[in-house]
Amino acid sequence: MRKVIGIGETVLDIIFRNDQPISAIPGGSTFNAIISLGRCGVEAGFISETGNDRVGHNIIKFLRDNGCKSDSVNVYPDSKSPLSLAFLNDQNDAEYIFYKDHPHDRLDFTYPDIQPDDLVLFGSYYALNQVIRPQVKEFLEYAHEHGAILYYDVNFRASHQHEVMKITPNLLENFELADIVRGSIEDFEILFKKNNAEKVYRSEISFYTKKFIVTHGGEPIDLFAEGGFHKQYPIENRETVSTIGAGDNFNAGFLFGLLTNNITRSDFENGLTEEQWDKLIASGQQFSAEACRSLYNYVSPEFGAERKKELELSLIQE
Repeated sequence: MRKVIGIGETVLDIIFRNDQPISAIPGGSTFNAIISLGRCGVEAGFISETGNDRVGHNIIKFLRDNGCKSDSVNVYPDSKSPLSLAFLNDQNDAEYIFYKDHPHDRLDFTYPDIQPDDLVLFGSYYALNQVIRPQVKEFLEYAHEHGAILYYDVNFRASHQHEVMKITPNLLENFELADIVRGSIEDFEILFKKNNAEKVYRSEISFYTKKFIVTHGGEPIDLFAEGGFHKQYPIENRETVSTIGAGDNFNAGFLFGLLTNNITRSDFENGLTEEQWDKLIASGQQFSAEACRSLYNYVSPEFGAERKKELELSLIQE
């Protein structure tokens, strides 16, 4: 069975509405996607770090309770787990403040087993952070050499805008290692001062990788691929409780689509058909819409149970 391995930060997400806390749940961009995939019956593992405190212990327990492997989560004995404060506005979009106390960032972890056609999800500032960059890059190169498909979610926050020049070499390396890149138009406004998806693709992305997805909140999704292929996918109107996990779960759904449609790295390298792209984007949208229906950052266990049946059926049909 193919696996999904995520590498990224772990945080405790404290969610506010009208400046009052209404929820506190484990989070982190890649973490959220991995939890959703674990709930859907996917063999999923997570590489990260956390503090040796109540929050860190709960995060590791939460991974295991949702069917995800936590063997590669490093617990620092003398640090506190990071926090993220998310303030929801009237549209249920979030503004973030991050608190982190890891005085000895070093990312020491055991490499998980990577087999051909396994999937690796990486992104956010974690994939650019200078302090842990050597270990992150080494793992990504290891995964690429072992035949995995690498999915990069840029997810670059405005709070790091002052570091754009410093992290650009790492960003370009990530583009080059990735088999597919996804980002929001806001990411590219911060990084490149461009708000046109096609211009971003042609001037910043296509030299490194040909497969590129841009999300625009409630506006249509832009997809670019080899041979000048470009397609837009409309977003269905939906009632949202919180958009915090929307992009993370789009990633989860896209990866789930790769598994259920048995799309391999060889397929990626040869170029996907429009029908295959349609199925992958639809799966991403389905997961994203589900996550927006609650204050949680992941799909519901009930949704996961239904997707688990789909996954099992797809494995039988292979």
